[in-house]
Amino acid sequence: MKIYLFALVAGLLVGVIYSLLNVRSPAPPVIALVGLFGILVGEQIMPFAKTLWNKEPA
Repeated sequence: MKIYLFALVAGLLVGVIYSLLNVRSPAPPVIALVGLFGILVGEQIMPFAKTLWNKEPA
């Protein structure tokens, strides 16, 4: 979790610097970010499904 927080803070800092320099960020459009989010979620589905499948009934 610590690395994610560091990445977020670094991204925010770079965004502020870009804003102060009046430079447009080279970030991809929102639709590309949504696609990346889909990839990340899809990547986690199989381990989650395996956990549910292998879980012993109560």
